[in-house]
Amino acid sequence: MSIFKNLYPRFLDRDFDGGPFESLFNYRRVWFLAVSMVAMTALGPLLIMALIDHNITREAVDSEARLRTSRVVSNARRSLSFYLAERLSALQLIVDQREYEDLIDEDALARLLEGLKDSFGGFVDLGLIDQAGVQVSYAGPYALRGRTYVGQEWFRRAVSGGVAVSKVFMGYRNAPHLVTAVRHDKPGRGFFVLRATLDTASFNELARLDLASAGDSFVINQDGVLQTPSLSHGGVMEKMDMAVPPFSEHTEVFEARDADGSPMVVGYAYIANSPFVLMVTKSKRELLKSWTKSREELLWFLVASVFMIVMVILSVSTYLVNRIYNADMNRVAALRQTEHISRMATIGRLAAGVAHEVNNPLAVIGEKAGLLKDLFTYGQGGSPERVLGLVDDVLRSVERCGTITKRLLGFARHLDLKVETVDLCQVAGEVLDFLHKEAEYRSIDVKVDVCGNVPQFRTDRGKLQQILLNIVNNAMAAMSDGGHLEVSAKLADEEHVAVTVTDDGSGIPEKHLKRIFEPFFTTKSGSGGTGLGLSITYGLVQKLGGDMRVVSKEGEGTSFTIVLPLQYEPLGGGNACEYC
Repeated sequence: MSIFKNLYPRFLDRDFDGGPFESLFNYRRVWFLAVSMVAMTALGPLLIMALIDHNITREAVDSEARLRTSRVVSNARRSLSFYLAERLSALQLIVDQREYEDLIDEDALARLLEGLKDSFGGFVDLGLIDQAGVQVSYAGPYALRGRTYVGQEWFRRAVSGGVAVSKVFMGYRNAPHLVTAVRHDKPGRGFFVLRATLDTASFNELARLDLASAGDSFVINQDGVLQTPSLSHGGVMEKMDMAVPPFSEHTEVFEARDADGSPMVVGYAYIANSPFVLMVTKSKRELLKSWTKSREELLWFLVASVFMIVMVILSVSTYLVNRIYNADMNRVAALRQTEHISRMATIGRLAAGVAHEVNNPLAVIGEKAGLLKDLFTYGQGGSPERVLGLVDDVLRSVERCGTITKRLLGFARHLDLKVETVDLCQVAGEVLDFLHKEAEYRSIDVKVDVCGNVPQFRTDRGKLQQILLNIVNNAMAAMSDGGHLEVSAKLADEEHVAVTVTDDGSGIPEKHLKRIFEPFFTTKSGSGGTGLGLSITYGLVQKLGGDMRVVSKEGEGTSFTIVLPLQYEPLGGGNACEYC
């Protein structure tokens, strides 16, 4: 359970509230990128190499299966060709060495048959056929003397070509057999044909190869009729269920499918000077069985490796991003505390002005109260109108004190985000009221062009106050006595308002403009600056869904522009414009 707990990112089921810095963080995206990129780097080459190895090995095994099949077919073809050629040569030797008169003697022909059986084997009978196609002499177990063969295909080929090997046929004996025959010319007296019937059992044995991998070997004629029995395609004299392969002088191998649709490797070779085609079929699944077993073992190893790699990637990525998440949580907490301290420091700076503001009405209250006391102490009383006037002065001074303290308290208590409808004219007035004493003391000319330029809009009042107060404070700090400050506002577009604060102070060097919003960056390190004021202000603007731009020229002044949406939506809602 703890293993899976370590693999689970802590931030996936949490809504991260990063305050003004929330837009800078997207831990789900960081975690996803870390996992995906490391996975691609680690697993990509592994899977590619596995695929390449699979294809290369498969091609090698296929090639080896084809080569072995081709070798088997070629060897069997040579055996069959030699078997037939040897028997034709034996017949040719007989007709070359014996006269017609010797061959027509059936006793002599029987002795020749016995000699052939003893020397070569595979002979069943011998027969001498004259040029009219009549078998005039016969030695063998059948009564075939006097039979006519003039219509037989093998006889015509023997007459025209000199030698012939027949396909397996039934013939007069009504049993499958094959015939070899040679023609010999008689000097001045025509020709004769010596024929021999071969033992189909020995011929079948030559065609029946010792094949592993569920293989089958058989012989067909060029019409597709089986000449030897087949394990999967039928018996002798049956039509093969495959198409006859095209003629080729060499051994050929190709892939096909059997009647069940299973893949198989087929090798074939045409037997020279015969109507025979040697066929060898092998089940491809059986040929690849050893490779398939090895592949399955490697596949399990690959799956286990991928699983382990993925677990390591998830655990390491989750651990690292969790560490970043924890560090950022601590940093955000510190920045929030710093923001709060900055706000309290601003209130502290305002307290002196507020105290001065409060002292004036308090002095009035003291003066009027003392006068009232004197009037009643010395029994002068005074007219009711005069007394009421003094009381009214006291009440107005109390009301003024209340307004000043409420304004300060209202600024101090807006710490949490609270979206409400605000009037920019009123908010700007409240902020500038805090600073007007300093402006008067330093003879700073403050020009306000806000009221009536923009409608009321929805935002956080307290944060807007702090934004304006921070920027105006910075502007006044950058100006010398007698400077000019302008606060203006206008609609940036139909959905956004732009507030601009411009001063004619010292300005910001161009090399610092790109860094002024960075935390802890300051150009006042020797005069107590922390470098957090503009950073916090920029974060507050982003928190309100807006943007902040600055234009400055050293020695001429600075202009800050804050662009805020008229209808603020919390982060995640989206309210973008060309200004934001």
